[in-house]
Parts: sequence; structure tokens; C-alpha cells
Amino acid sequence: MEKVRKSKSGGTVSASVGPGGHYNACVASVIREYRPADFDNLWRMDQDCFAPGIAYSKQELKTYIRSKSTFTLVGVDAKDSIRGFIVAHVSQIGHIITIDVAQEARRSGLGSLLLLSAERRLREGGSHAIGLETAVDNVTALAFYKRHGYHVVRTWPRYYSNGVDALVLRKDLDRA
Repeated sequence: MEKVRKSKSGGTVSASVGPGGHYNACVASVIREYRPADFDNLWRMDQDCFAPGIAYSKQELKTYIRSKSTFTLVGVDAKDSIRGFIVAHVSQIGHIITIDVAQEARRSGLGSLLLLSAERRLREGGSHAIGLETAVDNVTALAFYKRHGYHVVRTWPRYYSNGVDALVLRKDLDRA
């Protein structure tokens, strides 16, 4: 069971429990705003999370994070160690640019907490829907997004620089 609440510092806190469930036991995370000092850790995490040709170069990730129309949320543990992050673009149809969770933090509820926090912020920013892409062979990500109400709207051939096709997914926030 995942419990989400606001912390005194304005971040979102999640406590996930695992006994009898499918999450890691008793993992707590706080969602906070990105800080420039986080960048190298986020870039390394992106390299670890995605294959070459799908992971962003340093310049690509830096450009997305610095864009005035995007925001980056970072999931940290009690010691402020980065466990995951999400970058999203605000517009009428918001866009999840990337969501990365460190291997040791997967199945802790952090990915869901990051996504739900970004969806809330996108809705507050005026987005009526959210789009994103995932590699056709990333069945774990596809299952994750489907659990969160996303549906496939099309396939984009050879989307990634390594030639892999992407599935384009969408979620309507007006009905969520």
C-alpha cells in the first residue's frame, strides 16, 4: 500500500510497504525540485537506466532540464540520495520527457510517486492530456504506464537513434 502526503518542506512523501505486496519493504521517498548540483547524478542515472541510443547525451538532458517550459522533480531518500527523477514539459498536451528510477529503488513506489507528482503539476499548469514515448521492447515501462491509465495511440518507426521503434502513449487528464 502506498501512502502519499505533503511534507512540511512542501515535498511529497511516500511510504511504501512490501509484506504481502510487490513493493520493496518500507522504502520512503521525498519528491523535491531539481537543483543544478543534481545534474551529474541524473545524467549518470539516465545512462544506467537506458540503452545506448535511448539514453540522453549530457547536452540533450541539460537542454531539456533547463528549458523554461519544463520542470524536473527528483526523488530522494532520507539522506537526500537521489533515487529517481522525472522531466516533464508543460503545454496543453504535456509531455513526459523521461522518468528514471535507480535499480535499487525499483518496485518501491517511487516511479508511481514521480509520475503522479508530475501529472498533478502538469494539470495545475493547464495540461489537458499527457503524452510520452517508450521503446516497443520495454515491456516493464509499458505495463507501468498502462497501470497509470496511459494507452497506446501509435507506433513511431525508428524513433530512437539505435533504430528501435517507439510506442506513443497518452493519458487524458480531463477524465483522470
